[in-house]
Amino acid sequence: MAIAERVFGPRLDLAKQYHDSLATDGVERGLIGPREVPRLWERHLLNCAVIGELIDEGERVVDIGSGAGLPGIPLAIARPDLRVTLVEPLLRRTVYLAEFIEAHGLDVLVVRGRAEQPGVRKEAGGADVVTSRAVAPLEKLAKWSLPLIHERGRMLAMKGSSAEEEIERDRTSLSRMGAGKLEVVRCGVDVVPTPTIVVRAERVPRRFPRS
Repeated sequence: MAIAERVFGPRLDLAKQYHDSLATDGVERGLIGPREVPRLWERHLLNCAVIGELIDEGERVVDIGSGAGLPGIPLAIARPDLRVTLVEPLLRRTVYLAEFIEAHGLDVLVVRGRAEQPGVRKEAGGADVVTSRAVAPLEKLAKWSLPLIHERGRMLAMKGSSAEEEIERDRTSLSRMGAGKLEVVRCGVDVVPTPTIVVRAERVPRRFPRS
């Protein structure tokens, strides 16, 4: 719990309430598997919150495919300075998110829909940062994420050990889409037992081949 206190600071009680909600209501509603409950802190809450290292003060963050609120809600708890929007297509998940947010007074917006839908882009677009976690392969993530951020905004995709391979595999198509400065970053290196692996990319002007 010392690590959680270091990450969430004075809002640790709120993080505990989110943990307890996932462990009970989240399991009952099928948002979290029962086997995940013993490792909610390490694998989910802390793992997500430490990516705040890559986000500047007061930035607008859109979390796509948010599911049960990961990483968006841990980020919003750890970093109340951020303006967080959760994008999630499934009704039962958005209902859970809205209920938790309202019950605990979080300043977080929930948008129901898919990141690629025009209505979602209109409502959630223009962000500084788009986050995602275990949503899709990197190329698809870029296709969904980049239109939601302004030029020079960043895509932060939480990935596993294959992150470097994904970058190499998709580098050409990512470049065409306007994903520049691709790199793998490890967050929480001196904080959590297992650092979080993130693929970071900046939205740059798209390169069109010469005719």
